Amino acid sequence: MEVRYRITRPYPLEAAFELGRFTALLGPSGAGKTTLIRALAGLVPGRGTPYGGLPAERRPVGYLPQNLALFPHLNAWQNVAFPLAHLPPGERKERALALLGRFGLSEKADRRPAELSGGEARRVALARALAREPELILLDEPTAGLDRPNRSQVLRAILAALSSGNVRALVATHDPELAQAADRVVVLERGKVLQEGPSDRVFNHPASPRVAQLLGYENRFSGRVVQREGELALLATEAGRLYAKTELPVGTRVGIFLRPEEVLIVREGRPLSPVDAQNTLVGRLRCVRRMGPVVEAEFQGRIELLLRLPRHVEDRLGLATGEIRRVVLKPRYLQLFSEEEDSFSSE
Repeated sequence: MEVRYRITRPYPLEAAFELGRFTALLGPSGAGKTTLIRALAGLVPGRGTPYGGLPAERRPVGYLPQNLALFPHLNAWQNVAFPLAHLPPGERKERALALLGRFGLSEKADRRPAELSGGEARRVALARALAREPELILLDEPTAGLDRPNRSQVLRAILAALSSGNVRALVATHDPELAQAADRVVVLERGKVLQEGPSDRVFNHPASPRVAQLLGYENRFSGRVVQREGELALLATEAGRLYAKTELPVGTRVGIFLRPEEVLIVREGRPLSPVDAQNTLVGRLRCVRRMGPVVEAEFQGRIELLLRLPRHVEDRLGLATGEIRRVVLKPRYLQLFSEEEDSFSSE
């Protein structure tokens, strides 16, 4: 299925991209994500395909708005059954209870929205969006404001919904972690598509510095290509000489981007390849923060880097604030862009 839409109000937007089974529409606040989702639902005027010209009630879509829009005076199963007014009462309730059961909410069926947790309320709203058996569900920031366990529950519910049936999902989000679970990603900013394609390709090969920033490449420093060695290039950088994979010619000044998850702590006693040994830095861990299953640390050496790793890995490494540690920046994880690109900025 292909999406091609042009919208003039309330926000000018033009977008064209392929929909996968699970597509993430990723961008910052004000990018136009909600406007496009609402246009596809028929709630905002727009021209294009699919569903162009159809009134909202005739579009085969389910819509989960960011505020959920659950009816506070109805319990969970009644909210889910609301779109099924065309069915006999008994069948409406049966189908609603079956949907709640799929999302692990059978015991919450008689509770009203105020009696549900944030994650439970979102799963009820997701069940309601699926009640009419749509061909496309539109989800606007479904994990916003949730803690990590509830975010995981909602994501599992979305994936479970997509595994049974022919429904597709388009999810508007500013969360790169949620977007990585999708099979396709569309990066949107200021009403324009910056990049779209399979999730792995987009995340591993961002098309521009701005896309890299939106995808969670939080570390950035500068350098210059000084020598080519096969598929690798030797860079002179603020951090010293490093190898990276790039086709940029010798002499090009570059901005270098790296995700915190891809700054790797060297385990002493473990041998490194010659290239990885060249790409090691020594510095002090200025701050180690434990945040549930994730640990963040600030590395301060010739450059400053943010690193992020799973708690179970940190348990083996035994990191502590103030320690001197070595990190390795593997060439395949370094994303390089010419500093002459118009899009190179610190927005």
